[in-house]
Amino acid sequence: MTPVAQSPTQVLIVGAGPSGLMMAAQLLRYGLQPVIIDNRQGPTRQSRALAVQARSLEIYRQLGIVDTVIAEGFAAAGVNFYDEGEQKASFAIQNTGQDETPFPFVHIYPQNKNERTLLNYLTDRSCPVYWNTSLTDLQQQPGEVKATLSNGEQHYTLTCQWLIGADGAHSQVRKQLQIRFNGDTYHSRFYLADVIMPGNEKLINIYLAPRDFAAFFPMPGQGAYRIVGNIPPELVNKPEFTLADVLPALKKITGSNLPVLDCTWFTTYQLHHRMAVRFSLGRCFLIGDAAHIHSPIGGQGMNTGLQDAYNLAWKLAGVIQNKLKPEILNSYAAERMPVAKDLLQSTDRAFKIIISDSLWARPAKKWLLPVLLRKAWQNEALRFKLFKRVSQTGISYTHSSLNLHLSQLTTIKAGDRLPYLKIYDEKKQQQTDLHAWCGKPGFTLITMGLLQELYVFSLAKWITQNYNGWLNFYHLPPSVKNQRVFDTFGINAGQSKALIVRPDMHIGFINDVVDLEMMKNYLENVAGCIPYPTSPA
Repeated sequence: MTPVAQSPTQVLIVGAGPSGLMMAAQLLRYGLQPVIIDNRQGPTRQSRALAVQARSLEIYRQLGIVDTVIAEGFAAAGVNFYDEGEQKASFAIQNTGQDETPFPFVHIYPQNKNERTLLNYLTDRSCPVYWNTSLTDLQQQPGEVKATLSNGEQHYTLTCQWLIGADGAHSQVRKQLQIRFNGDTYHSRFYLADVIMPGNEKLINIYLAPRDFAAFFPMPGQGAYRIVGNIPPELVNKPEFTLADVLPALKKITGSNLPVLDCTWFTTYQLHHRMAVRFSLGRCFLIGDAAHIHSPIGGQGMNTGLQDAYNLAWKLAGVIQNKLKPEILNSYAAERMPVAKDLLQSTDRAFKIIISDSLWARPAKKWLLPVLLRKAWQNEALRFKLFKRVSQTGISYTHSSLNLHLSQLTTIKAGDRLPYLKIYDEKKQQQTDLHAWCGKPGFTLITMGLLQELYVFSLAKWITQNYNGWLNFYHLPPSVKNQRVFDTFGINAGQSKALIVRPDMHIGFINDVVDLEMMKNYLENVAGCIPYPTSPA
């Protein structure tokens, strides 16, 4: 069967890497059945990206697949820095983000395993991937997109309402839309090797030298490691070489014998830092590497693509299902482009320091960098700030047009990610957390404080009549067991607070009073929700 059998379709996703698969999974969660194609023969067999950050694990938790991801990977225990074989600094990173997230660590779970887990999610919901299928042309027309596809034997046209470009750095979607991909390519070339070595430590080891660097990342499997480094000068002009050619330089920079038992993957590459000048055009959107690429510093790339999909999917689903006004789709680029721009700038700065061989960089890497890192890590506030940045739990959309902040609270604002706070559910008499309350598709209204039972009932009735299935509702009454939650949100005795949490667990609305008309105003005039027609009495 070919995708044309499903024409017309609501959403065509081009690219079945992590971003495209996440987009499909999120749409399925909202009851939509996308068509997803990829020009490869099947899912990637190489490990590729390694780190899954806490924010991505929170998304996997919402999908109900996080247990598989946790079981098949492991938390990195720490990072060691070496200079010419001598250890200069060591940092334990496990549980760095304790109480910030259910997953206070950097989780090692390679890209091919991420893809397999997401593919299983799609398969369980009867959503196939059409492999060996390429996009060759697209034409936007009023209300639809006509995509010309090829499977190597025939060309055919598929009509869709919306098209998602998740087809990587060489995106055909981006090229067809003639969207510029501004940026540059790093001059240096690099190698990557997945190897088997004696030992099974879960530490990341980074080796720096005046003109070279190498990093060892533990991987799932006994003695499995990823080695990344810059190509030694003597090999730069050699057209082809293997790990054996690199080993002498590796042994020199690490100061060890490096007994490699097996090499399962070896490749060379150049790194780029580029960003599309726009993330959408008409009925087409770019996500993941199709929209932005950067150095792998900090393990951010795959995770950023997953969050692109997470941000866009609920908005697109709401528009397709006539629950949201189409204007909300403009907020995708408005929210995600600043995140991508900031990421490109920060990873570019860090990467240039690591690969620099200038006169000032050599002593800085040898003496200054380890001292600064140690001091920063000893400072709890800085350590926590670094975790929030790397884990992507600190990403905020406070300047988004989808926010309405009507509170004197300054520590938490509309646009921020909903804090992870454990709560005791008085109604169910069990322990849970705020993120679990936001586990269903759609927005979530959370009221806190002392409210009359009749008013709580009237809120529930209003939601059922106007936003049934799109606005979930939870009330947290005052209790000693939940005092930390009330303290966090600045709620004193006799006070109340209303939060409306977006489907992506960012706070859209926060108010120091629980007022139905104010919430209605936010939902309809700010978030763009379309209420159901009121049934006749």
